[in-house]
Amino acid sequence: MKLKLPRRQFLHLAAGGVAGAVVLPAASLVARAQTYPSRPITLIVPFAAGGPSDAVGRIVAEAMRGPLGQTVTVENVAGAGGSLGAGRVARATPDGYTILVGLWGTHVVNPVIYTLPYDTATAFEPITLLSTTPHLIAVKRDLPANNLGELIAWLKANPGKASVGHAGAGSPPHVGAVLFQNLTGTNFQYVPYRGSGPAMQDLVAGQIDMVIDSPVTIIPQMQAGKIKALAVAEKSRLASAPQIPTVDEAGLAGFHLSNWFALYAPQGTPQPIVSRLNAAAIEALADAGVRTRLAEFGQEIFPRAQQTPQTLRALQRSDSEKWVPLIRAANIKGE
Repeated sequence: MKLKLPRRQFLHLAAGGVAGAVVLPAASLVARAQTYPSRPITLIVPFAAGGPSDAVGRIVAEAMRGPLGQTVTVENVAGAGGSLGAGRVARATPDGYTILVGLWGTHVVNPVIYTLPYDTATAFEPITLLSTTPHLIAVKRDLPANNLGELIAWLKANPGKASVGHAGAGSPPHVGAVLFQNLTGTNFQYVPYRGSGPAMQDLVAGQIDMVIDSPVTIIPQMQAGKIKALAVAEKSRLASAPQIPTVDEAGLAGFHLSNWFALYAPQGTPQPIVSRLNAAAIEALADAGVRTRLAEFGQEIFPRAQQTPQTLRALQRSDSEKWVPLIRAANIKGE
């Protein structure tokens, strides 16, 4: 929304004798946009403290303080796979003072596995993509497979016997395991956990056979020699573990799974405010310290050219087209 449009609407309506109550909200948003931000901003993280979305949110919030000239306070609103926190932002006043860390789960998966009181395709104004976490395929240490091809062959030779742990219904590890099973023609048991941490504990203990999870969960255990990481589910290798081949290199082309993180504002937030938040986030992501801290959590920052509202909207749309049919076919429901 450009600044001139609301002003023309205001003059036209005023001349026609329309009640001030109809036009004042729009005029008020224009005035706010011109002085934004004049007070602290709340960044809603839709998950509990300590997880990857919380880490990304706090790192970025701290770094945006300088460019914005205001404090960005993180508030954790957890529940229902992130849909409670997202709903809080969807209902917020569109003035730029309440924004959201949205991710693949909240904006692609949740609309399918939950009945939401808002439409994720229209309830938010995209601000920018922040970072992404490519997932890895890992197995317990004594599994008789040392590469992805051997793993697939072993799974086919032992149909229904293997167990794959995941971090709950609709989580990236869960949906990724469904896609892996479909692409490879294998059959295994799904074992749900209350998060990636407990699933990894059981993989290290040999209680389950396999997980598909993020680098921050897998890499430390691999480096300690407690599990084996067989492939990266993306088009390029990880900078933090370049010895691990991609799935395309390992013979499973197209099995790509990443959990992206982004910033959103409520629908109707004036475009100048969205642009100001976008510029502040871009400046924050360019900081060397921010890049180092995000890398420590297994995050890869999107290239500068992709840090736009348009790219975020396009990615959300394309990921929905890719994953929604799979989720529906698997009949995954929110817990």
